[in-house]
Amino acid sequence: MEVLHTAIAIVLAIGLIIVVKVDPVISLIVSSLYLGLAAGVGFADTVAAITTGFGDIMAKVGLLIGFGVAIGALLHSLGAFRKLVHALLRVVGPRRLPYALTAALSTIFPSIYVDVQVVLAAPLARTSAPHVGRNGLALLSGAIGTGIFAGYVFVVPGLAAVTIASLLDVKLGEYLVYGIFLGPLTAIVTTAIFALLLRTRYWNPETDEEPEASEEAEAASEAPEDGDSGLPLGVLLLPILVPLVLIAFGAVADVRGFSTPFIAFLGNAAVALFIGLLGAYALSRWKSGRDATDEALSGGFKTTGEILLITGIGGSLGAVIEATGLNETLAGLFSADAGAPVVVTILLAWLIAAALHLAIGSVSVAAIAAAGIIAPVVASTGVEPVAIGLAIASGSMFALQVNSNFFWMFKSLLNLTTTGALKTMTMVTSIASLVSLPPVIVLALVL
Repeated sequence: MEVLHTAIAIVLAIGLIIVVKVDPVISLIVSSLYLGLAAGVGFADTVAAITTGFGDIMAKVGLLIGFGVAIGALLHSLGAFRKLVHALLRVVGPRRLPYALTAALSTIFPSIYVDVQVVLAAPLARTSAPHVGRNGLALLSGAIGTGIFAGYVFVVPGLAAVTIASLLDVKLGEYLVYGIFLGPLTAIVTTAIFALLLRTRYWNPETDEEPEASEEAEAASEAPEDGDSGLPLGVLLLPILVPLVLIAFGAVADVRGFSTPFIAFLGNAAVALFIGLLGAYALSRWKSGRDATDEALSGGFKTTGEILLITGIGGSLGAVIEATGLNETLAGLFSADAGAPVVVTILLAWLIAAALHLAIGSVSVAAIAAAGIIAPVVASTGVEPVAIGLAIASGSMFALQVNSNFFWMFKSLLNLTTTGALKTMTMVTSIASLVSLPPVIVLALVL
């Protein structure tokens, strides 16, 4: 019966979010309460599971999310993104810009929240499109969408990447080692495939692009841009690059057996990101002053609170599912005694995340919910948790479409029709999800 009640709880959460338009936090709590009580966990134990699950995930991920978002907010205020884009234009030129841009978005800027990234990137796409070639707006739009979400789910400190790893008890350094290659690989290959698609009659500017900028896009383009701090690009990127190097080095040292307490300390994700935050804060105070720095941090912390709530509730749902005993029931489905079952395990994780994303419309909520559902049974699968986490990340990107708030923001800012947004955002996230799946399967088979 716990399987039936879990399915009902998931459908209930999806229905509340989509049909009744209830906030995801409230919807997931209602679903967690239903599942615990209906499955016989009991009143006291259901509440205990919800609070314990929330606390456990916050202990793992709370500081990481807070530090990551704060770094992104400070670098945004210093003009790091705009300076990087201008550098890419100078170095690679307009023709290669889509590939350079998607690679940069998927590796360097995952700490900046996805909404902010598209607001920053959209004006570049609209102004550079005529120089990129035929269907330049479509190609740049696809490159932006791919890069943003490949970084978001695969590359630490992308918020989805951090939460998936934490819910599955995967060390962030281990997740980073694989994700830092899988993220940009997925983004570049997807952009190349999409470029080939655009050489056909797939794109029609008359029906896929708005003839004039919408009010939302005009407002966004007229909004104040991030400032120019006057600092070299290499210096501006240090608050992101240094933590990534520290985390990756700590992971390699641990695997190779030459780690020391000091290396482990510096390689700890929370310590590494805090070092990055100190660097970003020092740069901002130096170049922008105290008031501008405090304003940037305030905006970042406001975003952090919302993210932490939904992340914590995802942990609560996972704890309630574990309390029902569902992990024992599902253990047989996720058996991995031979090569074929490993593939089945990865495909099941991918399908659960993809189905949740199609239904809910949020990459982060789908990733968190899928990780919460699968976390209790990971140990019984025999598959490395990092491979299952990457499969969830891959599936959670699948077919971002009209039930996503990001979809409509993307459409307006990039001056696309609804059809055009479906042909870019929905198409590239579908391609990226499918492109990233085979490498994950190979990884699961060899680990």
